[in-house]
Amino acid sequence: MELAAAVSARLLQEAGFPAIGTTSAGVAFALGQPDGQVLPRAGGLQALARIVAAVQVPVTADLEAGYGHPPEAVAQMVQAAVGLGAAGVNLEDATGEAHAPLYPLPAQVARLTAARAAADALGVPLYLNARTDTYFTAFGQDPAERLAETIRRGRAYLQAGADSVFVPGVTDPATVQALREGIGGPVAVMLQGGGPGAPELLAAGACRVSVGPGLLLAALGYVAQLAQTLRTGGTLTPPAALPFAQVQGWFSPQRTP
Repeated sequence: MELAAAVSARLLQEAGFPAIGTTSAGVAFALGQPDGQVLPRAGGLQALARIVAAVQVPVTADLEAGYGHPPEAVAQMVQAAVGLGAAGVNLEDATGEAHAPLYPLPAQVARLTAARAAADALGVPLYLNARTDTYFTAFGQDPAERLAETIRRGRAYLQAGADSVFVPGVTDPATVQALREGIGGPVAVMLQGGGPGAPELLAAGACRVSVGPGLLLAALGYVAQLAQTLRTGGTLTPPAALPFAQVQGWFSPQRTP
């Protein structure tokens, strides 16, 4: 099933995107697992290898929280991703634990420092996108406290070697601008349905706009409609199906005897 992620990556390349970022939720769902670092490390790396092999553009790998609490575990995961050809990685500060949803700042700084050192040791100029889940976990008592903590973490993450600070859950252009000014460095955000588009977010100061599992969820919704139509009416007439020969041609040059 990780082939689904590979063909999706190729489709994005064919659409003209100069780089591709994986989504942990998309890869996990394609392999029949929930999101949240439940997918075994080996399964995620195998999917990454197939995605990298399917395209000729740089790939940023969503490594979630690095598949381990200690900095050493994060370093090992980063080295594995780089070894498979990843040009960048996402590393988040979410612990997945309800009683303490975010890593303490010193602990996350140590983990990011280890990630940067691991890439440097391999001689790879890895793009390190440091994600903070202050907004996804609704940190603090009010929006002002949440903004202040995000800025505090963002500054520290950049000092630890991150190239950008990823703040999913923020789509308000004014907040994006406040984060960019407060952090004093590149800020990445995620598109959300019904929210501002990428041009508006970029104009507000974002350096990078990703879609997370948005494309997969949209595709699944479409497939669900097709499945229902097939079940109830016995027909399969998608209005925009790609020709078999076109998709076959994407991968045929990579086939070996």
